[in-house]
Amino acid sequence: MCKGFVFGKFMPFHKGHEAMIRFALSHCDTVSVLVCCSNRETLPAAVRQSWVETTFRDEPRVEVLLYQYDERSLPNTSETSAAVSAVWAEQFKLLFPDHNIVVTSEPYGELVAEYMGITHIPFDMEKSRYPVSATKIRANLPATWAYLPEAVKVSLITKVVLLGTESTGKTTLTGRLAAHFNCSAVMEAGRDIVADSNDFGIGDLYLIAQEHARRINEQAIGQSPLLVIDTDIHITMSYGEHAFGTVLDIDQSILNTNKADLYLYLNNDAPYIQDGTRLAEEERNLLDLSHRRVLDRYGINYEEIRGDWDERFEQAVTLIEQLMQRRLENWLSFTGRLQQV
Repeated sequence: MCKGFVFGKFMPFHKGHEAMIRFALSHCDTVSVLVCCSNRETLPAAVRQSWVETTFRDEPRVEVLLYQYDERSLPNTSETSAAVSAVWAEQFKLLFPDHNIVVTSEPYGELVAEYMGITHIPFDMEKSRYPVSATKIRANLPATWAYLPEAVKVSLITKVVLLGTESTGKTTLTGRLAAHFNCSAVMEAGRDIVADSNDFGIGDLYLIAQEHARRINEQAIGQSPLLVIDTDIHITMSYGEHAFGTVLDIDQSILNTNKADLYLYLNNDAPYIQDGTRLAEEERNLLDLSHRRVLDRYGINYEEIRGDWDERFEQAVTLIEQLMQRRLENWLSFTGRLQQV
């Protein structure tokens, strides 16, 4: 039997890595993928392992292994060095004593194979098929987003949710923010399922919850690392309590899908516009109180957005920019010291 292995830090795992593993499968009966994580890296090892496992969940010939090591004993570098290759080759001999092929896209692969006494099969050494590296992704996530597998996108997507009662500008602001940030957006499912806020049933709310979650999942693996979402599950639950005195039994997977990084609550101080399908203004204001009670009960912390339409837009842009900056700093804090993968 021909057994091969692939190794890397996968910070993050990208489509070039995925293609290399599939290339290895075309040359081997089984492929072991070794996720190498040092004691000084703060991106959770389990997350990196799950990225590869999820991507290859339908491929029984792939086994994903986790190798955690101390940098005082093993070098954390991707440079092509005979000394470094010799040290790692000794570890690989212990981990893969019966493997006879190693597949890499780096010059050091030949050295590792030589020290192990096995065959090296190179893959896309010029990076012509997938002109990307983890270093490039870390430097510019938006520009390299298309090179990430779906499992990685779901982990790295930033979700911003706009909340509030009727006639507070959620839909308009969602579209305006998506255009400003050139990002994906999810429009609320409620308006497509319930034409009139005065005429709906419990069953409609469950349909809304399911459809809205489906839309979020679809856009989370789209073309942008930022996703702006018009309304979320808590608002749907609030309608259930306000209109029917019923706490909806929502599946945990739907709650997880709706979880966001930033919640913006649009205050009802904007001019009320009755389009013939909305609640009366007094009822709308009671619904606003219901929304806030539900959000508080579920521990959802939100930023209040007030003022006219332009003021709301400017406040939202500022808060989203601050969020993206914090996430960038966090990303760099655990990846900035790494060498190219």
